[in-house]
Amino acid sequence: MNYLKDLKKIITINSYTKNKEGVDKVNDIMTGWMEDLAYKTVTYQRKEIGNHTLYVSKKREGKKILLLGHNDTVFAPHTFDLYKEDEEWIYGPGVCDMKGGNIVALQALRNIFKKNGKIRNIDYLIVSDEESGSDDSTFVTAELASDYDYCFVFEAAGLNLEIVTARKGVGTFTIDIEGKAAHAGTSYTKGIDANLEASYKLQKLSALTDLDIGTTVNVGKIEGGIGSNTISPKCTMRVEIRFKKDSERNRLLNALQNITETSYIKGTKSTLTGAIQRDVMEENQKQRDFISKLEVITNTKILTENRGGVSDANITASNGLLSLDGFGPFGDGDHTVRERALKSSFTQRIDFMTNILLHFQK
Repeated sequence: MNYLKDLKKIITINSYTKNKEGVDKVNDIMTGWMEDLAYKTVTYQRKEIGNHTLYVSKKREGKKILLLGHNDTVFAPHTFDLYKEDEEWIYGPGVCDMKGGNIVALQALRNIFKKNGKIRNIDYLIVSDEESGSDDSTFVTAELASDYDYCFVFEAAGLNLEIVTARKGVGTFTIDIEGKAAHAGTSYTKGIDANLEASYKLQKLSALTDLDIGTTVNVGKIEGGIGSNTISPKCTMRVEIRFKKDSERNRLLNALQNITETSYIKGTKSTLTGAIQRDVMEENQKQRDFISKLEVITNTKILTENRGGVSDANITASNGLLSLDGFGPFGDGDHTVRERALKSSFTQRIDFMTNILLHFQK
């Protein structure tokens, strides 16, 4: 398992999304490995974040495949720098989310190159800002989506090595409320309480949650007021929405606008900013048919699951590209200092992905 040495090499380099130097260093290492497989490199240079990179194979007639990953992690420098192995597990930042997944993809491509001496119609996009919402790389990924027939995303596998067929959409919004300051003791009635307005909006927003259909609305942060002796002149609410269906996205967007525009406390004025960060990835029949084909190719029963978290699969799927996710190793503790990945799942995933990609080289 020499690929674990490669995994250690990139995990021990901090690649926090805002650490451009570290992200680019990991990217340069991946580029060297990919160019060893005769890939051409297209670099999307960025000043403030790490560069995004598309590795391009030679083309021929047949289905075009996009592999998709990210180099960045959530861990700022000096917060989680561990790399450790025992008999069953590997521990470290990004070991399952998703440097481990990148290594699965890389090793599968190495296996194909070793067997065939060439790779055709399989490109690999690695972005640098997935953990912060892919605000920049979204445009790159969305533009590329129409060039391919299938997309495999290498986020972590499920507990029983499930692949992911659906992910919630997510949007983040800010509601800014304006009231009027007044002395709470001498001029109470002259004030217009922005905080009180926020309390009404909070209840209305929370009531939009429908757990039975997987819709959640979370007002995660409220900031307002000057002090206990002053009627609050301003308040800001940070809101996240998550949804499983396009119809729920539309319902929530309409409700957000209506709640913002309604003044529950006379005299307040509110504005709404923000957007859908990643649209929903819905399970569909084309996916199911493709999974049946993959089961024949791999002689394996493929388990599937839906996830509440988002990934760049949301972007490719919402742009019409048949997308499947969860092709990385199984792991847990991601986004915490307990992040780990199961060694045996690397072997399974590499073999699994090698068989799939080899089929499309025939």
